Amino acid sequence: MLDYKITPLGMSSSNYMHINILDSKELKFEALDGIEVTELSALAYKDSTLYALSDKGYLYHFEIGIKKSKIKKLSLKKAFKLKNKSGKKLKKKKRDSEGLVFLGDNLLISFERKHRVELFSLNSVKIKKIKINKSLRDSENYESKNKGLEAVAYSKKYGVITAPELPLKNEDQEYHTLYAKDKTWKFKAEGSITALEFMDRERILVLLREFNEFSRKRVTTLCEINLNNCKKSVCKSKVLARLDSSDGWSIDNFEGLARISDNRYLMISDDNGSFFQKTLLVLFEIVD
Repeated sequence: MLDYKITPLGMSSSNYMHINILDSKELKFEALDGIEVTELSALAYKDSTLYALSDKGYLYHFEIGIKKSKIKKLSLKKAFKLKNKSGKKLKKKKRDSEGLVFLGDNLLISFERKHRVELFSLNSVKIKKIKINKSLRDSENYESKNKGLEAVAYSKKYGVITAPELPLKNEDQEYHTLYAKDKTWKFKAEGSITALEFMDRERILVLLREFNEFSRKRVTTLCEINLNNCKKSVCKSKVLARLDSSDGWSIDNFEGLARISDNRYLMISDDNGSFFQKTLLVLFEIVD
């Protein structure tokens, strides 16, 4: 774990728009039990343990220590391959795991390619499949196999909420849609959805990304959506931060998000298994 500065050179304060960046690290870990640590696409947090998901179908348990607003310790304790109910590892087409959140003492995982949400034990064994909105059940509705259910969130009030990375083919492309089993919410599209996390009973934090293959420009956006402040299913949204590499931000492909306390969060980048990309872990807080 190495210190890594994501803020632009010359930026004197860690406060930017509506967030305060407390700490950032570059992660490098050796393989554990034959499982490499790569392509981390989602996070969940509970009782000083950070759970990370790889879109290769791996689940990791890290012991994390945060003191005085800094990430002081991050130790890899366990690594598992996702398995079906019979204890066999998921087949290649079924293990593109993208979203992660706690449901009780177990973990909800969303997938793309074979678009679905399933409940797993902490030891990565499938418990059951979760019924999702009917619009999400047909693979032909998605922009592509690789633009599936990137994110999942859960609350007692709204239940399981998930979202595809890009709007479905038959939807208005100007809006993203969040899907519960029997209800939907829309908000103005800005980039591709990569993570969701409830902030409180009504507000949900959305992590979005933009990437230009020609200029290599990257943009990471954090957006707050109020599910209880919507007109004709279009909800009020607020951009909390927009980190643009062309403005000097040293960012990468952020895909994972986890709330660790009332207003503090961790987000992580997926290195895509590339030598030219980094796994970055950022601790930040939301401020007024």
